[in-house]
Parts: sequence; structure tokens; C-alpha cells
Amino acid sequence: MLLRWFRSSPCIKFDNATTVRLGDSFNFRFGVPMISERNIAVVGLGYVGLPLAVALSKKFPVIGYDRDSQRIAQLREGFDRTNEFERQTLEAASIRYSDDAADLRNANIYIVAVPTPVDASNQPDLTALSGATELVGGVVQKGSIVVFESTVYPGVTEDICGPILERVSGLKCGTDILLGYSPERINPGDTVHTVDKIVKIVAGQTTEVAKLLAEIYGSMNGEKIHVVKDIKTAEAAKVIENAQRDINIAFMNEIAQIFGRLDISVYDVLEAANTKWNFLPFTPGLVGGHCIGVDPYYLAHAAKTAGFDPTVLLSGRAVNDAMAEYVADRISENLESGSTILVLGLAFKENVPDLRNSKVGDLVGRLKTNGHTVSVHDPLADAAEALSEYGIKLCDDLPNNVDCVVGCVAHTAYHDLKFANVLNEGGLIADLKGVWRGAEAVKDFRYWTL
Repeated sequence: MLLRWFRSSPCIKFDNATTVRLGDSFNFRFGVPMISERNIAVVGLGYVGLPLAVALSKKFPVIGYDRDSQRIAQLREGFDRTNEFERQTLEAASIRYSDDAADLRNANIYIVAVPTPVDASNQPDLTALSGATELVGGVVQKGSIVVFESTVYPGVTEDICGPILERVSGLKCGTDILLGYSPERINPGDTVHTVDKIVKIVAGQTTEVAKLLAEIYGSMNGEKIHVVKDIKTAEAAKVIENAQRDINIAFMNEIAQIFGRLDISVYDVLEAANTKWNFLPFTPGLVGGHCIGVDPYYLAHAAKTAGFDPTVLLSGRAVNDAMAEYVADRISENLESGSTILVLGLAFKENVPDLRNSKVGDLVGRLKTNGHTVSVHDPLADAAEALSEYGIKLCDDLPNNVDCVVGCVAHTAYHDLKFANVLNEGGLIADLKGVWRGAEAVKDFRYWTL
């Protein structure tokens, strides 16, 4: 179901040749309210939900709900601990923040944006999603629309979330309430590809819902909308986006290990290979975060349920999951047992405080197993979260006289690090991201990179 764009009068053209002009209002079946009457509730105000709530609040009344009372209190004060928004932006946003589910009764469009991680066995963990769906089911009214943004495998919205809504609300999906899906594409820390600038995929349980969601989301992102024919297709499109990246990074990690054994820097190789016009610009490293290291397992689960063994998916995951151990062992080969090591960065990527599924924790654990004393520093991460999630006590200041510095996360704050103030004479710099390749500051020390 493709969109066609008309410069003079933006509209959406569906496969059935029905043309919808953005900005029009619609009278839908099942008592769905007019667009002018839309009151939107965003359930979950993390890295996905908050940017969405801020963007939508410029066009519609928005209730921002989160069960974390501290998070709600902070947002009311204009503080965003994810560092995605400055105080003035939050203060200017027309959002009613609440941790009281009763306030959600004032909405008629519910957008669910909660985490969908994997469990210890790398199986989909839908606990948060099911809980949020039950919450919405307890307040949803007849004629409302419930939209899911959480990454799931195909079928979850209609086969799992829908029955939960029906059980709790006593209403029927498809007649009393209607389902939609619009997968999140938020990239934490990315100030270019923000939710109000990127293309949004939308799908609805009915054509009418899809049209309405296209208008709502289109009003916030300059009408960059791609409507697909059904919800399962939209779910599948999202889950393969990160799976594709995971597989490509796995290839980079594998060749990094190959070239390491051949005494060749993978970054030197990539620098040369990138001169070809169609070479894909991926780099090796620790693959963490809430999406890339998780979504392939959701797709693998769906594949196995359908009786198919997803060899490539899981092989890529195995390579990436083992990368922390490989790096730790390579570093240890260049150090004496009992060396002191400073790890720079615990977040899963640069310039964000996000610690979800960070593989740095695995690296630290392996270094300790190898007999080293390890300190971890991260200027952006929350110390309490680091301790509770990984058992790692972050150091407030950079220590002196360590035997090795491991650059795990390329926070801007580390780019101009004075190694002479941190490293012992003859100390090792392990530069996983290649940040300091060729830098004057590393010339007086031993240097290793992938």
C-alpha cells in the first residue's frame, strides 16, 4: 500500500484508489470520533513515548502516562533524564503528565510505547506490553482506537494484545474498539532523524483506521507516511529493520576477528573498502541497546513458531553476543594478570545515558574473570541504574595510574582525553571504536584497536 505525494495538495492514495486529502475529517463506522475531537494518550514516556508525546502535543491534546511516579514528577518539572529534551522544550509542550490511570479515560486514541525486551533465554518478554494493554483495557471507551508502537513479532497486536483488551474492557476489537500499529523508529541521541522528521509506517485494523492514523501522524511529521495493507505487515517491517543491521554488524565483527589474527586493523581495511560507491558503511563493536540486540530474537521466535529455522539470524546474534568475550580476551593478551583497567563508557551507544542491554557489562565481567581490577566511568549514565542492572559502581572521577584504558563508548567527552593523566608509563590503550587512531595523544603508549 504505497503513498503518492502531490506537491500542491498532500494526499494519500491507497491500493484501492481511495484518495484521502490530509487535513480532511472523517466520519467512520463504529462511532469513531471526528479528528477535531481527538484526545491522545501516550502510554509509556521513555525514549520512544516522550518524543512522540512532544511532537503530537503540537497538534492535539495529549495525556502523557507513565507508571513511574518519579519520571512523571521530573517531567512536570521540565527534567528529562534521557537527555532527549531541554527544559524549555518540555515546558513549552502541551502535555498533561500523569501516573494515574484514571486520567486516561479522557482519551479516545491510545498509543502504547513500552519496552519489549527478551528474557534470560532470549525469548520475547511481553510483560510490559501486556501490562500496558491491560491498563488501557481498564479505561478504554467504545469507539476508541488503540495503537501500538512497541517492536513485536508479526501477530502480537491482533493475536495477543487484542484479546487482552477484549477481556479487560468487555468490548470487541474490530467493532467496539479498533487497533492500529505504527512502529517506533526512534534513534536515541540522534538529533537529525527525530520522530517529527522520519517516515512513519501506519497500519490499521480497518482501512478507515489506517486513513485516520495517516492523518494524525502525518500532521506531526510533514505528511511523511507509508500506509501498509495490514498490521502484521507493519510489525514485520519493523522487526527486520534492526535484524538487518544486526546481521551486517555481525559480519563486521567476524572480519574484525579474522583480521586480528592476520595482524591487520579492520579500520584500515574498512577505510579502503569504503572508497567503493556501494560498500555499506558498517563498523564492528559491541552490539547492545534495546533494539538491535533484541529484535532478531523476536523474528527468530516467529520463524520457529512457523516451523522454520532462522540460521542467518541466529548466527549473526551468536557472533555479536560473543564479541565482548573476544575483545576482553584480546585485551588480556596484552596485559599481565592483575592489571588495573579503566573502562570508558557503560551506555550502549555514544552520547546517551541509555544502559539497556549494554554489552559493556559483559566485557567488564570477562575482564574481571581474567584476573584484572576494573573501574568503569560514564559521565552520562545513572549510577543507581548501573549498580542495580549490572552490579557496576561507576567512578565519579577518572582514576590515576591505571595499566589500561578501554574506550568502549565514544562519548564526545572522551575524544580529547589526556591519557598521560590516567595511564601508567607503557600503559595500553584499547580503542574499540577507533576514536583515537592516529591521534597525537596515544603515541607515548601502547595502542590496540580492532
